[in-house]
Amino acid sequence: MRYPVTIAASLFGVALCLFNATGYDPHNFIFFMFSIPAWLVDLFVDVHRVSGVLMYILTVLSWALIGYIADVLINRERHRRRSES
Repeated sequence: MRYPVTIAASLFGVALCLFNATGYDPHNFIFFMFSIPAWLVDLFVDVHRVSGVLMYILTVLSWALIGYIADVLINRERHRRRSES
């Protein structure tokens, strides 16, 4: 099985983190809109108390997981369609 959505989602996560790290997102608006771990951390603790590197790693991993789930669902649907033919 190929993983194109996993790769694309992982690259999106990396790009999101790099964009935030460069300083072009000074108030972290973009990062907090698209980082699922940032949503969860913000619910329980002050996000400024959590390591930025940890947030970046969790963001990339969460986007990779979303991509992997999408790839598995796509592959399952393709397999089902081939079985019906």
